[in-house]
Amino acid sequence: MAYEYFTKDSDFEVCAFVADKKFIDTEEKRNLPIVDTEQLLRRFSPMFFWLFVAIGESNLNYDRRRIYLKLKSQGYRFASYVSSKAFVWDNVKIGENCLVLGNNTLDPFVTIGDNVVLWCGNHIGHRSVIRAHCFITSHVVVSGFCEIGENCFMGVNSCTCARIRVAKDNFIAMGAVINKNTREGGIYVGNPARNQNISAREYFYESL
Repeated sequence: MAYEYFTKDSDFEVCAFVADKKFIDTEEKRNLPIVDTEQLLRRFSPMFFWLFVAIGESNLNYDRRRIYLKLKSQGYRFASYVSSKAFVWDNVKIGENCLVLGNNTLDPFVTIGDNVVLWCGNHIGHRSVIRAHCFITSHVVVSGFCEIGENCFMGVNSCTCARIRVAKDNFIAMGAVINKNTREGGIYVGNPARNQNISAREYFYESL
């Protein structure tokens, strides 16, 4: 998916794919080389190439976070993709290694942290902040003056009232309505949403 978007709707040119050796079963994909992560620095210098970590929400985004931070420590810069079909006000701030797909609406003074995925069709209200390493699925509404903490997942059609703080490491289930501040590490389900008293991070690691 990232290849499609970067190739057809950005100024970047995709030069290669990167994976750990144990996951590589062919030398090429889409006529581009697949590079072992151990050879990345030698073949693609941080001086000349940017990276994008194309990993989803696995382990509450901690897999994507771990790889992003590891590669960042090696000196790489990271590309972000913002769809030409997204509405992004001119003073919105978007970090690196972000994916913002079509039909997203980002209101004035919104801030999106590093390593965030905004899938299709979300609304992020004015002056709201989405912290690093989050995954916002589709048709999510984050009202104005809200804060979504690091490593959160928000399911399809979930929403927040205005001035809500969603704490870090939260899993917000599909269709959940958040009408008050949440606790760190919670799983929230229903309308109004209730904390399931299970550690989100431990639950998703145990589910593997």
